[in-house]
Amino acid sequence: MNISFYVLSESKAQDFLGFICQLTQTAINKSSQSVLILVEDETLLSTLDDALWAQEATSFIPHQRLLDAHTEAADPDITDTHKTLAPVLLGSRMPADFRGIVLNTTVQPVTSVMAAANAQPTRVLELIKPDPNSVQEGRHKYKVYQQLDYELTHFKV
Repeated sequence: MNISFYVLSESKAQDFLGFICQLTQTAINKSSQSVLILVEDETLLSTLDDALWAQEATSFIPHQRLLDAHTEAADPDITDTHKTLAPVLLGSRMPADFRGIVLNTTVQPVTSVMAAANAQPTRVLELIKPDPNSVQEGRHKYKVYQQLDYELTHFKV
């Protein structure tokens, strides 16, 4: 699995929602896979939900929010990426059997939720803000992924 770390500059961190929307748009433009945005914070989840719909009329990002901790969604076929109506999913948990790209905004590495969901993401995008806590969490994630022998790349944005 390929893990990409995006180390955000101060200006990108200040427009965190905008950067997530931009990265999500890039991911769905370059891949036919679904994108799951993992978000722990309910406030960020709601704000991001609104921000994805509020993109320019020609590039709004259709998405579907997972409803609860059990990853049940309004569409019963949400975990089947071939039947999913929206290419982007938002939630605090990984859906069962998810196969696609994960944009992780949580403090934990994605591996901590993969096994329980029997998920096998093809790629993980990790966002690292320039504050000391986020940098420390990023270093922890990097070590976990490195020990699992994943392909690691990083980008300063």
